[in-house]
Amino acid sequence: MTAHTKTLIRGARLLGGEPGDVLVDGETIAAVGTGLDAAGARVVDAEGLVLLPGLVDLHTHLREPGREDSETVLTGTRAAAAGGYTAVHAMANTFPVADTAGVVEQVWRLGKESGYCDVQPVGAVTVGLEGKHLAELGAMHDSAAGVRVFSDDGKCVDDAVIMRRALEYVKAFDGVVAQHAQEPRLTEGAQMNEGTVSAELGLGGWPAVAEESIIARDVLLAAHVGSRVHICHLSTAGSVEIVRWAKSKGWNVTAEVTPHHLLLTDELVRTYNPVYKVNPPLRTEADVLALRAALADGTIDCVATDHAPHPHEDKDCEWPAAAMGMVGLETALSVVQQTMVDTGLLDWAGVADRMSFRPAAISRLAGQGRPVAEGEPANLTLVDPAYRGDVDPAGFASRSRNTPYEGRELPGRVTHTFLRGRATVVDGKLA
Repeated sequence: MTAHTKTLIRGARLLGGEPGDVLVDGETIAAVGTGLDAAGARVVDAEGLVLLPGLVDLHTHLREPGREDSETVLTGTRAAAAGGYTAVHAMANTFPVADTAGVVEQVWRLGKESGYCDVQPVGAVTVGLEGKHLAELGAMHDSAAGVRVFSDDGKCVDDAVIMRRALEYVKAFDGVVAQHAQEPRLTEGAQMNEGTVSAELGLGGWPAVAEESIIARDVLLAAHVGSRVHICHLSTAGSVEIVRWAKSKGWNVTAEVTPHHLLLTDELVRTYNPVYKVNPPLRTEADVLALRAALADGTIDCVATDHAPHPHEDKDCEWPAAAMGMVGLETALSVVQQTMVDTGLLDWAGVADRMSFRPAAISRLAGQGRPVAEGEPANLTLVDPAYRGDVDPAGFASRSRNTPYEGRELPGRVTHTFLRGRATVVDGKLA
C-alpha cells in the first residue's frame, strides 16, 4: 500500500455536489476547497468522479477463524477496499464462534495486520450461537476489540427471555443487539420465499411472517427495556411497516437492507441456480420496491452487504444442498447506484449517509463515517458514476466467487480508496 504522503484530490464532486479539491496530509484531511496548492503532493485527477467518505459495512462474513477456504480477514478486507470500504464489521459465526474476548481480539488483530480496512468484530449474543446462554458480552466489550455490536447472525435469538437479557445487558455500555429475524419453527426446511414461485417450483416456502413476527417482538422488547435493537437484512414490505411504526414511537430501532434485496427477486429461483439462494431469501418485486422506498425515506437506516463467501463446492450443487449466501463487498456500491441513485431515490449525499455515516453511528465506530472536512480522518472513496461494465467474478479480490451478478451490467466503479490517507485502491486496482 502506498505510504503516507500529501495527496491532492483535484476536481472531485464532493458527495456528488460541486467540484472541489481535497488535500490529504498524513492521516488527515488538511484542507477542502478550490484551487488548492499541490506543492509536494501526489495529485489525483478526479474530474467527473464523486468523492464519498469511506464506506462502512455493518454486516460482513470474513470466515476467519475456521473457514479460510472461503475467505480470510486479508482477502475479505482486500475485497472491502476494492468496493470502497474503509471499515467492516466481522460477524461472529466463525469456527470457533466469536463468543469470547479471546476470539474477538484475534479477529481484531488480524484486521490490524491486514491493513486494507478497519475490522470491527461483532460478538455473539449466545455461547456457540446456540441461543441458550448469554456469551461474555461485557468481556468482549472490555477487550482490545471494544465490541459494541452483538449478533447471532445466521441464527435468530428466538428465545424472548434471552433476547430481553441481552438487550438489558448491552445498555450498560451503549451496545446494540443486531437480530437475524427468522422464527425457526416457521422456516423449518424452507428453501426460498413463500409465495407463487415457491408453490410452482414445489420448494419449501419461507413466509414473510417468520421475519416480521420476530421484528415485532424485538422492537417491543427494546422499548420495554429501553435498549437498542438493530434489524439485520430486512427483506419484506411488512418488516418495513413494523420498523416505521417502532420509529414513530421514538423507540431505539435501526435497520439495514442488503444490495441484493434492493435488486433481485424470487423469480430468479426459477433458474434453480444456487447462486440465488440466500438467507433471508429473495422476495417479490413489491418487497423490493418497498425496501427501496424505505431506504430513501430513512425508515431503513443503512445498506449492509451481508457478504457471505462460499467455496464453489458449497454452491455448485443441487439447490436443496447448497449453502445460503452471496458475496457483496465489491458490487454493493454499484447496486446502490443502479437501484437508488440512477432511479432518483437517493442523491450521492444520501448514499454517503446510508453507507457510511449511519452504519458508523449505529456501531459507535470512532474515526469512520466522518464528514469530508478539514481535520477529519482521511477515509475516502472515489467513484466513477459514468462507468458501465459487466461483473466478472474472476477479477474479485474475495477468495470466493458466489456473486448473483456475474455477466450483469452494473454502473459505477470505485477508482480510489484511502484508509487514513493511505491509498488502498489506485485507479481501480488494489495498491
